[in-house]
Amino acid sequence: MKNAQNAPPAGRRMPRSRGALSGVILVLLGAWGALIPFVGPHFNFAYAPDQDWAWSAARGWLEVLPGAAAAVGGLLLVIAGNRVTAMLGAKLAVLAGAWFVLGGRLAPLLGIGSAGDPIAATDRKRAVLEISYFSGLGVLIVFVAGFALARTAVRLARDVQPLQPLQPAGPVPVARPYYTGLEEPSREASPEALTAPAPRAEEPKSRGWRRRHNVTEVQAPADR
Repeated sequence: MKNAQNAPPAGRRMPRSRGALSGVILVLLGAWGALIPFVGPHFNFAYAPDQDWAWSAARGWLEVLPGAAAAVGGLLLVIAGNRVTAMLGAKLAVLAGAWFVLGGRLAPLLGIGSAGDPIAATDRKRAVLEISYFSGLGVLIVFVAGFALARTAVRLARDVQPLQPLQPAGPVPVARPYYTGLEEPSREASPEALTAPAPRAEEPKSRGWRRRHNVTEVQAPADR
């Protein structure tokens, strides 16, 4: 009874495999976005300051926060068994990806600060850092999350379970036949009657004219 009460309604029920793959990808992308600013300096692939595990408020708002939000949204897609939770995780990941793209442009207006300058000697490496840290990562997260949102929002025919007939709580009363009194009573034939030939009806014997004449004389009154 408890499992039946806690189960989501039929319209919200969804197999967990629907958004599992997209959720795993979002978890990996979110972890990349949140950890690369702290691990990247070790591989000479970072923004200034180029120190391992260097914390700043701008990094927290522009990289750690959207990366954690994308990872949480992907985790919700992996464990979700109903549409509401799955769609919530996908929308959260979409917002995280959009913030990766637009956060750096809006940071001066919000007073968040700057994520720093890319440490690169060529324009090609600057472009690779920008794509890997912010714009490209955000676009990829938005694409995967939008795909997961479309899959979880659509209700497929296989998601609809056939209706089961209701089981009566008690014994079903048997309806008694109603007789009007005009029906002929049913006659059940015995096994002997089905095998034995039916007897032939005896024909009445014809009376001769002599016997009929005598009967008429007896019934007539005597003449006196």
